[in-house]
Amino acid sequence: MPATKPAPKSAKKPKPAPKAIQLKEGKGRLYIGDCREVLPTIPECQNKQVDLIFADPPFNWKRAYDKWDDNLPVQEYLDFTTEWLDLCVDALAPHGTMWVNIPDDWAAEIVVHLKKRRMFMVNWCVWHYRFGQNTNGRFINSKVHALYFCKDPASRTWNPTEVMEVSDRRSIYFDKRTEEKRDGAPAGMRLPMDVWYGQYWGRIQGNNKERRHNHDNQLPEVYLERVVRACTNPGDLVLDPFNGSGTTGTVALDYDRRFIGVEYSKDLAKSAAERMEAGMIRKGALEGASTAIFAPRAKPRTA
Repeated sequence: MPATKPAPKSAKKPKPAPKAIQLKEGKGRLYIGDCREVLPTIPECQNKQVDLIFADPPFNWKRAYDKWDDNLPVQEYLDFTTEWLDLCVDALAPHGTMWVNIPDDWAAEIVVHLKKRRMFMVNWCVWHYRFGQNTNGRFINSKVHALYFCKDPASRTWNPTEVMEVSDRRSIYFDKRTEEKRDGAPAGMRLPMDVWYGQYWGRIQGNNKERRHNHDNQLPEVYLERVVRACTNPGDLVLDPFNGSGTTGTVALDYDRRFIGVEYSKDLAKSAAERMEAGMIRKGALEGASTAIFAPRAKPRTA
């Protein structure tokens, strides 16, 4: 008699997801814990159903993030980075999009790693602000990188008309050609450039209406509004593995997207949940805006 084959071992069942804070009548959920432990337990991540991931991780700059140690040894920080990146890539739907907000220190390493994971780079954008931390030994930092990747450029969600801005040709030069465009953009409008700046784009300082106390390194709402509106449709699922002050969820929920966030600190999660329930402060602030840096020139005389 031939030997009987051993019965296959049953697959190890994933741990159940921890209890979440429910947001906006169930349209959003906020989990508390380390995203590396929480993400594998979330059903939508297991099933690759996430449409957009926006990640603004700790920068390892020795900043005050409540319970999180923001001063890890370099290799430990890089290992942490590749671990959460891989979990996010695995959670994305085939048409999914991923953005990473990161400074000069780690941008190159993240780009290389995501390309190794066969993610496609759509844009390497820059968020520029005017109030960088003063230094005397080198040029002042006044930017953070906004890395835009997708799994499949042919199937990614892309809504350009949602984020158009007034072109310089209209706002400065009053050029009639911009009113007769044939590229599908509305007359006088264009897509934003890959360097992002302008009104409401500055760092969130203490006197800013958007400011949430006890949250460090808060992003402006207009940043996330541009990302969410351009890269998702109503009803899509947005994930933020580093919830922080809750900017991603606040914008996503206000624009009728579903949202899942993960936050390491229980106290910061509670504050962010209150903000997400309250909603945006500057919703629609980009509508019809211009980022021109020169004053309008006189209109040409007509015959």
